[in-house]
Formats: sequence, structure tokens, C-alpha cells
Amino acid sequence: MSDVILAIDTSCDDTSAAVVRGGSQILSNVVSGQTLVHERFGGIVPELASRRHLEIIEGVVDEAMKTADMSFSSVSAVAVCRGPGLIGSLIVGTAFAKALAYIHKLPLIGVNHLEGHICSAFLKEGGPPELPFISLVVSGGHTSLYRVDNRGSYRELGRSRDDAAGEAYDKVAKMLALGFPGGPVIDRLAKTGNPRAVPFPRAYMPQTLDFSFSGLKTSVRNFIAQSTNNVPVQDICASFQAAVIDVLIKKIEWAAAQEGITTVALSGGVAANDGLRQQITRLNGIKAYCPPKPLCTDNAAMIGAAAYGQFLKGEFEDLSLNPKAYLPVG
Repeated sequence: MSDVILAIDTSCDDTSAAVVRGGSQILSNVVSGQTLVHERFGGIVPELASRRHLEIIEGVVDEAMKTADMSFSSVSAVAVCRGPGLIGSLIVGTAFAKALAYIHKLPLIGVNHLEGHICSAFLKEGGPPELPFISLVVSGGHTSLYRVDNRGSYRELGRSRDDAAGEAYDKVAKMLALGFPGGPVIDRLAKTGNPRAVPFPRAYMPQTLDFSFSGLKTSVRNFIAQSTNNVPVQDICASFQAAVIDVLIKKIEWAAAQEGITTVALSGGVAANDGLRQQITRLNGIKAYCPPKPLCTDNAAMIGAAAYGQFLKGEFEDLSLNPKAYLPVG
């Protein structure tokens, strides 16, 4: 049997379709973003996101198939992100995937979005990171640590108890009137700022591998409201980013030591942050894998990578598959 999977992801505001062979070879990976739709509101508007998915999903899938030079007769299965995510957006993707599977008589695979981020490491040219490895999934909706023993075999080590790191980035950017999405702007401004200008707090919580960024976000808000000094925005960005990265790096070190693992893989939108990528590659005794930036943010190739393990096991869904806004790994 062929091992080519058509994957679809509409978990948030990006409409994406990809064709992946063998769970690692990307034949196409088309992503259509919605920044222009949402930037005027300073954040993602769920209803507008789902409507935009409806408008363009057929064209995105068609482009992915054409780019891969693939016909449905050569596709082995259709995979789709079933959650977690925005429920309206997820419904569009799952409904379209079910229709394709029904029309073309193909197996249907439902994929957890977080497993997709974890499995983006398996898309690495030359093979995945050495197993087992620690996976840090850090994005606008999630900040979690996992032990990865193989594709489909994960154990959660820690998660955010409140705001995800990417959410904190976007909210701080909104406080500073930097626009949306805020993460890339803060990362860019931080490069010319002083990371020690403002002593923002670090919630290390040494007894756990969980994360908390709500206190940091509140500290930034209070500093902006109470500051009587003209602190350059670059310094605020650099100080905020340093606080986030210090916590992420410390948790990675603790997780690696706890599990006796020396390989770490980043994934999620914040994994595209240059400051974080630089810091993780400097860790002593740890081999870090940072995926190409296009594979950090939401994309369907990672869904195809995660689906491959289920494909090999014959773990298929029927047409009663429904998405879930909350869907923890496992």
C-alpha cells in the first residue's frame, strides 16, 4: 500500500493542506493565513476565522494536490486536525476531510493538533531527533513539555497553568500598541533592547515542570501604567522576552535532567522566536533541534507526520468523527 497522506489543518486562523509521504517527506505544504482579516481587531475573531476557512479550503487543498503532482488515486488516506482549537474552524476542516474521504473512498484519520506539533520533528531532513527526546510545544494556545519515546508515544511532563507563552506575547504587544500578531514584532524589537532594563518576574515554580505567564503579563501591564520614566519600547520588549525565555530554558533543563534525556525539540509558533532558538542551542550537554520556521507555526505537514503513525496501525475514523475544542494528548 502507498503511504501518501493528504493532511488538512484548520485549527485556528491558518487554512493549510499538505501532502506527506512516509510521515517525513513533504511533497507540498500550503498555508493561507488570515492576518489581514484579524489585525484590525488586535486578535483572532473566531467567527471570521471559520468563515474564511469556508471560503478558501477547497482552493488550498487543490493547490496542495497540484503542487505535489498527486491525484486522489495515489493518496492512501485523508488526515485532519480534530482538535484542540477553535471549534468553528475545526468543523470546517473536519467536514471537508470527511467529504473527501467519502467521495474518494479513502481511510480517514483524526489527528490531535498537539501531536502534530510534536511530530513536526519527524519532518527533519536526514531523520528525526534521536529518540527519546523532550518536546517543548510553545505557541499562542499551548506551552507544554512532553517526553517522546516514538511517534504516537508521548508523556506529558508539564503544561501552562494559565496563559500560554505565545498568548502572553500577543497581549503584551497589544499593551504596547505593536499590532497583531505580536510575537514576531517583540522578537524583532528585543534584538536592539536591553534585556536587563526592567526586572520582570520569572515564575520558575521549582517543584513542577508546569508554566505560568499570567503574572509576567500583569507585571508588564503594571509597569507600563505606573512608569514615569521614558523606558524605550525596545527595552520593555527585551526585558519581557528575556523573562519568558529564561523560564522556558530552565524548564527544558529540568525536564532533560529528570528524564535523563539529552535531546530536545522545539515546536509551535514561539519556536520561530530567534531569541529562544539562540538560547536553546547554547545549552551545555543538550542537543537541540529547531525546525525550519515554516514548520513551527500551524501547518498541515505536521498533521500528516502525526497521522502516519496511526496509518501504520490502522487507526482510522468513520464519518461520525467530530472535532473537539479541548483535546489533550492521549
